[in-house]
Amino acid sequence: MSTPDTPSNGASSNGASSNGADEVAELRARIASLEAAAAAAAPRPPHHRVRAFFAALLIVIGCVLAPLGLVAAWTADEIGDTDRYVATVAPLASDADVQAAVANRVTDAVMEHIDLQSLLEDVAPADRPRLTKALGKLGDSLEGAVKSFVHEKAQDVVASDAFETVWTDANRAVHTALDRALTGSDEGAVKINENTVTLDLAPIVERVKQRLVDAGMGVAAKIPEVHTNFTIVKADDIGKVRTLFNLLQKMGFWLPVLSVLFVAGGVLLAVHRRRTLIAAALGFAVASLLLGIGLTVFRTVYLNALPSGVNAAAAGSVYDILVRYLRTSVRVFVAVGLIVALAAWLSGPGRAARLVRGLWRSGITATRTTADRAGMRLGPVTPFVHRHSTLLTWILVAAAVVTYVLWSHPTGLVVVALALAFVFALAVKDFLAEETGEAKEPEEPEEPGKAASA
Repeated sequence: MSTPDTPSNGASSNGASSNGADEVAELRARIASLEAAAAAAAPRPPHHRVRAFFAALLIVIGCVLAPLGLVAAWTADEIGDTDRYVATVAPLASDADVQAAVANRVTDAVMEHIDLQSLLEDVAPADRPRLTKALGKLGDSLEGAVKSFVHEKAQDVVASDAFETVWTDANRAVHTALDRALTGSDEGAVKINENTVTLDLAPIVERVKQRLVDAGMGVAAKIPEVHTNFTIVKADDIGKVRTLFNLLQKMGFWLPVLSVLFVAGGVLLAVHRRRTLIAAALGFAVASLLLGIGLTVFRTVYLNALPSGVNAAAAGSVYDILVRYLRTSVRVFVAVGLIVALAAWLSGPGRAARLVRGLWRSGITATRTTADRAGMRLGPVTPFVHRHSTLLTWILVAAAVVTYVLWSHPTGLVVVALALAFVFALAVKDFLAEETGEAKEPEEPEEPGKAASA
């Protein structure tokens, strides 16, 4: 009678011991959780606070140097490289506002040297009908008609290909003046007058005079050589900013490098590096964005401070073209900061980041499974990529960084394109490394004797 009860008692004993083991495991898990919470709530050790302070200090210095580095690099490019400066301002020759301002300035210069009272008397008899007819189309007032006639010829000149050539050659000379204004050198033929860098329009005046003579206004040939200036850059006191610009030109390469090194040093020194990297990258992007906002605000201040005789529309076009590459650099730094912050966040332990990574992995796995079922076989490629997945990832990162560094004057669009290309390459790497059931090599069947013995 007692025999049947034995298994039952054993089962109860086993069940009780199993329940006890589960309770012990649960208790240990609770203790570990409480200890972790207590450790997290405990005050940081003093050396952690010191590390956090210096890490934050380095990152702040790096973020402050970021916009200064952008200005320094722009200064070195625009002031230190004549060809780049000329290429920058070349589009202004076809800018409607600049052409209108030059035509007006040339017209005023020519009109100052034309004697309206003796204009028709000095014209050859054979040319009087043609000139009278041309002036008659432009108005009843002699002065207004002549000025409109001269302005028409000036517009023809500035709209021609010849103006682009004159503009380019003149700006090569202007670059010498601009370089002198910011470096303090006084050598050379081009001078700075009243803190203004100007472009001499004498060649344009000569071409307008020839157009007037060809149109029948022979008196225009008597106009002496006229030198009139078109303002390129005007500052209240160039001398005050001369030292700063000279320093920025010399630091054009090193200041951006120092900015990145300070930020990198702060991240490496931090206790929580991933969170610090996210904050540093966002700070880097915000500092660069503030420079872009400052350029827009300064444009308004600069144009409002111009003298009444300066064409504001043309001055705005000149300002926009001069800071074009600086604004491009601002977009690049903002894009780099946001991409680095996003990459650091996606690699973190947060729920949203884990969800994104899970969706990525699920998509790769589903794609690879479908490809395997369709008959695609990669042979030894999958095991190789799977074994060296980490190394290949770092190779892709290095390739993206080297491409960005070696790219001549990248834009924000280039940075985004490089990021998308990196993501695509990473997806291909994960696709090749994914080991599905169909992709795994089948295990060797056991020998019949071993199977029987088993």
